[in-house]
Amino acid sequence: MDHERSYQDLFERLDTNKDGKVDVAELRAGLKAMGIFRLGAAQKIVSSGDQNEDGCLDFNEFSKYLKDHEKKLRLTFKSLDRNNDGHIDALEIQQSLAELGIDISQENAQKILQSMDIDGTMMVDWNEWREHFLLYPAQSLQEIIRYWKHSSVLDIGDSLAIPDEFTEEEKSSDRWWKHLVAGAAAGAVSRTGTAPLDRMKVFMQVHSSKSNRISLVGGFRQMIVEGGLGSLWRGNGINVLKIAPETAIKFMAYEQKIQTHQRFLAGSLAGATAQTAIYPMEVLKTRLTLRKTGQYSGMFDCAKKILKNEGVKAFYKGYVPNLVGIIPYAGIDLAVYESLKGAWLSYHPKDSANPGVMVLVGCGTVSSTCGQLASYPLALVRTRMQAQASLDASVQTSMTGLIKKILAKDGFLGLYRGILPNFMKVIPAVSISYVVYEYMKTGLGISN
Repeated sequence: MDHERSYQDLFERLDTNKDGKVDVAELRAGLKAMGIFRLGAAQKIVSSGDQNEDGCLDFNEFSKYLKDHEKKLRLTFKSLDRNNDGHIDALEIQQSLAELGIDISQENAQKILQSMDIDGTMMVDWNEWREHFLLYPAQSLQEIIRYWKHSSVLDIGDSLAIPDEFTEEEKSSDRWWKHLVAGAAAGAVSRTGTAPLDRMKVFMQVHSSKSNRISLVGGFRQMIVEGGLGSLWRGNGINVLKIAPETAIKFMAYEQKIQTHQRFLAGSLAGATAQTAIYPMEVLKTRLTLRKTGQYSGMFDCAKKILKNEGVKAFYKGYVPNLVGIIPYAGIDLAVYESLKGAWLSYHPKDSANPGVMVLVGCGTVSSTCGQLASYPLALVRTRMQAQASLDASVQTSMTGLIKKILAKDGFLGLYRGILPNFMKVIPAVSISYVVYEYMKTGLGISN
């Protein structure tokens, strides 16, 4: 009874206080040590195996849960082993996912395989499959596919990521909108938490120059003196409000184009479609962020005054640099993210194809930083153009004219004004967004 022995060893490893029982906290710590970072996994295992409902598992409950779980894992292994040779290869993973409406490249199928392949044969036998999934509560093939997909929606405030494509099963159930609701809630909390840094970024983009240097501390002090502590959140209301239409439009546009299987192109086109539709809200956000106390009574008053004094065209000021900026941002962000994740997997081939929170957040933060460095000058020009009319109607300039003017007056570094608060908000924004997203998914019953 080798399995019985291995269950005993595993149980003893997890039972850190040696009371003959494994509770949720012990299991969570054990899973974390093994690189299984899924929120709710420990709770799900204990709930499934806890027959006497005392909130923990004794050895009998633990081994019964593992035996039942193994039977289900055996079925999923057989469904993937299409030629019944006792091994799963990359082609079989690719074909099985294609039948479920998910197209992945051969390279990605190999990465998934690599994460489970202990002996380096680029094939996975039953023992490797069992070893990999024994303490992961996914049972059906659909649940295992969700585990393979890195579908965390990380929102850093400037662009909302699209989750991985939904399966037909997810579309026919209510899972897809729950994912979008979880993503929108994560974005709202994340943006609100980092709003003071976002306002500081916009303030420095528009007002800071060689002759008018604005420091972080000085800028915050200036804002608080002018409008009180609450003024640090100016413009946040509309920034949160625009998440819903942005997510919905982006998702619909992405769904139309995903059939081309060009993920980067689809992402860029979806982003451009969403930006075009909600761009007037971007202009309103900039004006409300920069407003002085009493200048506007609210969002509608701001829109009314812009329309009356500047006309409809004002709502699309800075649209060209905004659109042009999407391409380098999306392209570099995606390329760096995939390269970093690929490099991590090649150094840790025995770990999960979904490498865990810290690795994904780390890759996301670095890739997003590289994307922002490439597109930041265009973002600065966009904000200046959005704010121009509210500053001085006589200095309206085109995108190229504005870039030349900034270079002549402030040099190359002038194109990066406000980048410090922008970078400062990336890590808290990504972290808040991830935590809220995971908890929302758990609350909505889609945590697996």
